[in-house]
Amino acid sequence: MAALFGSRVRRLRTAAGLTQAELGACTHVVSTRITQIERASGAKPTLELARALDAALGADDLLVELWPYVYREAFPDWSRKFIAYSERAVTIRQYAAHVVPGLLQTEDYARAVLSLDALLDDDEQLEERVTVRMTRQERLSSPDRPELGVILDEAVLRRPIGGDAVMRKQLARLLDAAGERRITVQVLPFDQGGHEAMGGSLTILTLPNDSEVAYTEGADYGQLVEEPVNVSRYKVIYDRLRAAALPPLMSLDMIRSAMEGNYRASNLPSRSERRRLAQEQLQQSGGGRLRGGGRRVPGRRPGP
Repeated sequence: MAALFGSRVRRLRTAAGLTQAELGACTHVVSTRITQIERASGAKPTLELARALDAALGADDLLVELWPYVYREAFPDWSRKFIAYSERAVTIRQYAAHVVPGLLQTEDYARAVLSLDALLDDDEQLEERVTVRMTRQERLSSPDRPELGVILDEAVLRRPIGGDAVMRKQLARLLDAAGERRITVQVLPFDQGGHEAMGGSLTILTLPNDSEVAYTEGADYGQLVEEPVNVSRYKVIYDRLRAAALPPLMSLDMIRSAMEGNYRASNLPSRSERRRLAQEQLQQSGGGRLRGGGRRVPGRRPGP
């Protein structure tokens, strides 16, 4: 994909009559960086540079659309393979132990989760990862969208990643998603005790040819499982988790309860905002205004 990206840049640059140095000047990089991109050598182009090249060459978003595929080449082979499987899957079943699965994350929640990576280089890399994650979600609104079943550990609802306001919007997103066709959301409550998948998250993918693969993930590892015997074992684990989880309607009640209980304060107006609203209401009703301590100052009585 890096070679394809580079060949497109070279073709567009030639058609525009620009030298590598001139294109570098337009995009604020040295000419050798353009050479590296066209030859698919050196570091991968950043999203910011892809956007700059697209604008300078009038590529109508072609380079920006290619960029996520170039970016994925930085992942290990098994990770790229799992992403490729995910994009073809007709059914996706996930158990999430710690955070909301990427396909259902809001942008702010995704940014908060991804920013926790100790190996993150800078804000630019963070935004690149957020962009890739949001791009993957587009499949849920496409004509060939998969059947998605998600089991959330209760810890996912209780851990305030990104702060109360971010969590409230994220839980609202889960409620909206659960109302969509082909998406099911369940919650595995704490009172179910221990289970076989406590070490991390689990995903089962069903492909168009009815074959299946499994993917397990922890804090700093991931494993793609393709052998049918081992995949069957993980399917049994997932089925047990689904049986132990709350039914969909009860799960939505728990999500709603967490949103309105744990993170309710994030939706309340501040003290000064409440005072301003109270003053407006009193003025509209002709009841006077409030002083700093909340004492009412009578309004002028109308004449006889």
